[in-house]
Order: sequence, then structure tokens, then C-alpha cells
Amino acid sequence: MTTFTIGETDFLLDGRPHQVISGTLHYFRIHPEHWADRIRTAKAMGLNTIETYVAWNAHEPVKGEWDATGWNDLGRFLDLIAAEGLHAIVRPGPYICAEWHNGGLPVWLTSTPGIGIRRSEPQYLAAVTAYLERVYEIVAPRQIDRGGNVVLVQIENEYGAYGSDKDYLRELVRVTKDAGITVPLTTVDQPMPWMLENGSLPGLHLTGSFGSRSEERLATLREHQPTGPLMCSEFWDGWFDWWGSIHHTTDPAASAHDLDVLLAAGASVNIYMVHGGTNFGTTNGANDKGRFDPIVTSYDYDAPIDESGHPTAKFHAFREVIAKYAPVPSDVPPARPQAPVFEVALSGEGDWMPASTGSVSDDPATFEALGHLGPLVRYDVDLPSFSGAAALVFGEVRDLAWVHVDGVFVGRLSRTLHERALALPAGARLTVLVEDQGRVNYADRLGEAKGLIGAVTLNGSPLTGWTATPIDVASAVGTGEGAVGRALLRGAFDLDAPADLFLDTTGWGKGFAFVNGFFLGRYWKNVPQSTLYVPGPATRAGANEIVVLELEHVVEPAARFVAAPSLGQIEE
Repeated sequence: MTTFTIGETDFLLDGRPHQVISGTLHYFRIHPEHWADRIRTAKAMGLNTIETYVAWNAHEPVKGEWDATGWNDLGRFLDLIAAEGLHAIVRPGPYICAEWHNGGLPVWLTSTPGIGIRRSEPQYLAAVTAYLERVYEIVAPRQIDRGGNVVLVQIENEYGAYGSDKDYLRELVRVTKDAGITVPLTTVDQPMPWMLENGSLPGLHLTGSFGSRSEERLATLREHQPTGPLMCSEFWDGWFDWWGSIHHTTDPAASAHDLDVLLAAGASVNIYMVHGGTNFGTTNGANDKGRFDPIVTSYDYDAPIDESGHPTAKFHAFREVIAKYAPVPSDVPPARPQAPVFEVALSGEGDWMPASTGSVSDDPATFEALGHLGPLVRYDVDLPSFSGAAALVFGEVRDLAWVHVDGVFVGRLSRTLHERALALPAGARLTVLVEDQGRVNYADRLGEAKGLIGAVTLNGSPLTGWTATPIDVASAVGTGEGAVGRALLRGAFDLDAPADLFLDTTGWGKGFAFVNGFFLGRYWKNVPQSTLYVPGPATRAGANEIVVLELEHVVEPAARFVAAPSLGQIEE
């Protein structure tokens, strides 16, 4: 029986010192037909281990409807890692952050009345217990001491930055052990004394998350983990992007130097990310530290393996460092080839917004009250008679709203810009289209409601009698001809064989794009991202279809596919 244990100074593999050299791949951000390729490419960099979070809301978006197939087949993902001769680390949360919507927590969970998130509150613990037991049914038989490849399991995630409920952590450990997890259990926190203290328990092995000043951070970690191996289980080799910012990058040589310091110290490491992948559909998260910043569709992360799965300069720099401490494979994947370049004419099928059909309530219903997991809801209300412009004031808009009177656009309100009021012309009917731009994935705004929040007033008087209509963007239908303004656009193209593509979105305003029904994600004329990655398995030989759901305006009714991604201007 192969064992993986913690010694006085090292991880021990069958009793011998072992340095974990790992990298993060999120199976839920990668097309399943690409899993094996991404694992193999990560191995070529010299890794001996692959780490992944488990996204609860991917597996159970609707309460009681658990899914571990297809994109959610965690067992198959772990088996593919094993097939390459690599170990695996599993981090099931339940909270994962990861710039993933709602930090991985299902909306049905966080919207439960009276629930206490990430603490020892009965409703929350009952749901978490059921979730973890399902995950561990997959993980337990794949542990290294049972002939599998899983060597570490993490308890919670950077909990010290959020809370200090030791009873909660103890309950997670109990559930984990009762489910048959016997490999070492870890925690991770940024190497700040109060975080390391709040986020840990005796018997759990503390690890750190950082991306620079490795020697200093390891020293702080050692003060709180006096014995056993040092490990940076999130070595930040890049960063994520949000709309309205720049494309974040880190210098390959500088990142490689910090990795070298870690490995030279004998520390184990997990590179976050070795390959980021994509926030397909509307799975991106958001941050709000006084300003709401939704994450872009790409999760390239400036990782050693880029969004489309190819090695970068950072890949080669890291591989050279790893080769000083461990054997690396001789074969290196080639650089990314140019993708096919072509243009597709799009036919305009008119405005796609459905008629108002929801039930009536005094105040606008939230997305949660509607049980709606999609990104759009249409709100309608009859206006009282008034003359001249009137002040329309919302309690809060979450997150972007387009306001119309009698079908005429009168203004847009942005949560990011702290906008919640505008001057309204006289009319009979007010229509507000609201987009959930991404659920906050960090700190105390987890689980917040989406939509029009609170009362709405017109010149200080409440507007009541609202209708709320959820919109299924994947099945939207155009109502007529035309491609100007809000519109559904459709086009067809042929391919000789399935191929990765990069869709140029600079000719459009804001919206969603689909290829052969596969939901690529959000686009926006806002910076930084101006292409969407189309994974080859979403395409096919012969006829293909592209559908664009435009929210604002179309500069030109054409889809351009370009040779390489454009993720925005980089940091100087």
C-alpha cells in the first residue's frame, strides 16, 4: 500500500521525503475533451501533482439535483490525472473563492432565509454535510492509500480572512474523516499571523498563499507551523482581470525567481494557476471592496499554460527552475498555432426581449425570489400621470440596468459607478432590463440578492405593481428584421475540422455569444478583453452556427474570427 504522510520536516511518500510540485487546473473551467491535454501539458512543465477546487454550484445549481457527469465528472478528471502518473490535491471548500460566481456556493443555499454562511449554523452545516459526503464518495476511493492518487484534501479555503469559528472548522474535519478521508488534511491562508491563527486547527497542516517575497512568507508560515513541510499551496504566478481594468501580467523571470526560492528552501508548492481556463457562460465572479468589479470571461490568469492550452514564456521559465529540483519530461508541447481567420455575415433577427409575463408584486422581485439563475430579468410597472421630467430612484441596482419608457431607451444605471437614479420623461409604462454581471466571490458580500433591490420611487412616491420576467438567454428568439440596437444576430460558417477559434467582439457593444449552442460567455466593449475563446470541441467539421445576443448596439452585423486572443493592454 502506497502512503503519503507528514513527517517532522517533509511530506513522506512511502516513508521517503517528497517535494510536492503541483499546479491548479479547474475541471469546471475547461472543456472535458481538453482535460487530458491540459493535464499532459502541465506534466511536461515538470509537475508531479495536479490540484483542483470543487465548485458546489456547478454540481448542484438547483437544490437536490446533484450532477457529477460531463463537465462535473470529478472522478473522471482525477482518473485522467492518475493516468499521467500524477498525484492529485482536492480542495472541496465548500467555499472556494476562485473568482467563480458566489465563491462556489449555490444561490439556493446563500438565499435560504436565516442561514449563516461559513459558520456553525445548523441550516448551513446540514447542507454542507450533504455536499461534502457526495464529494467524498468520489474522492475517498481514489486516495493514495487505497490505490488511487489523491494525496491531500483541504479544509475550507482561506478561512482566516473571513472568520474564526473553530466549531465550524471542527465540524468540517469531522464530516471529512467520517466520510473516509485518511490522507493529510490542510488549510490555506495568506501568511499573516491573524489569518493563519483564525483559519487553522490543531491537527491540520497549515499552508500559505502568496506570489512573491517567498523567503519572508515561508518564515511567517514556519512560526505558525513549527514542524512538518512548508508549503505554498497557492503560488500566485499571475492575476485575474475585471471589466474596466487592464490585463494583469507578471514578469516570467520574476515569477520564476520566487518559485526557485520556494523550491530551494525545500518547500512544496502548488502553482495557482498552471492553466486558468475560461469563465464560460455566466460563471464569472466579482469583487466589491467599495466598488463592484465583475470578472471578465477569460480566466487566462497569465498562467504558464494559456487560456487555449498552450505553453507560454512563463511555462519555459518555470520548467527550467523545476528541472533543478526534479526530473522533467523531454517532450515540450509546441507553441500555439494561429487559429483560422475568417469573417461571417450575421443576419439581424430583431429585438429578442420577451414580453412581460411575470406575476405582480409591490416591489420588484429579486432574481432569488424568482428562482432565476440566468443573467437577465425584465421589470415592468405602470407609471402615474405626470408632466415634465421626474426623478426615478432605485434602492440599489445589481448590477446593470437599461431603463425604457414606452419602449424608448432613456438611460443606463451601473452599480460599478454607484448609479441609482435618473430623470424620467412622462409616459405610460416603465421597463427596466437588469443584468446580473457576476456574483461576488470574496468577503462578506457572498450570497447577496440580485436585481432591483428595495423600493423604487418617482418624485419621492413609491412605484408599486411590478412585473418581473426571467429571461432565458440561451433560447432567446428575435421578433423581426434589423440589427441596430438590442438585437439577436445569427450566422453560419463551415470548418474543415473542429478547431479552436478566437471571436473578435470589438464590433459589438455588450452581450452574450454562442457557437453551436455552446455558451461562450459575456463580451463588452469595455476594456480589457476583446476576444472570446471558442474551444475546438464546441465546433465541428462542416456547418457551424454563431448566435449573438446584443444588449446595447451593433456597430456592424458581422462576426470576425482572428488568429490569436486579445485580452487587453498589459500593466506597464
